[in-house]
Amino acid sequence: MKSTRKEATHRRHNRIRRKVTGTTDRPRLAVFRSNQHIYVQVIDDTQHCTIASASTLEADLRTELASGGNCAASVQVGKLIAERAIAKGIQQVVFDRGGNLYHGRVKALADAAREGGLTF
Repeated sequence: MKSTRKEATHRRHNRIRRKVTGTTDRPRLAVFRSNQHIYVQVIDDTQHCTIASASTLEADLRTELASGGNCAASVQVGKLIAERAIAKGIQQVVFDRGGNLYHGRVKALADAAREGGLTF
């Protein structure tokens, strides 16, 4: 049976989440990508709480970005999440690409977060 792109993404996401969990020492950096925006959270799965988050919907990013759905926007969000995570005392994270392929906007966000000081 032929599956849709969305179904394939959900299958990959479930497969990844079985293996990737965030701890207090090394939380999970979860990425969600839509057509128009990109969202990222630093999540502690043992405490069930979000430590830091960033997205292209934030007011300061919306004013300086032409579009929230391109690689330039992903780079800005990656830098912002790195700043916020380091301010909370988090240096290391586990990367959860959310079922998306590690390419394009997801890769740009990950590279920017690495440049910002996060290690994964």
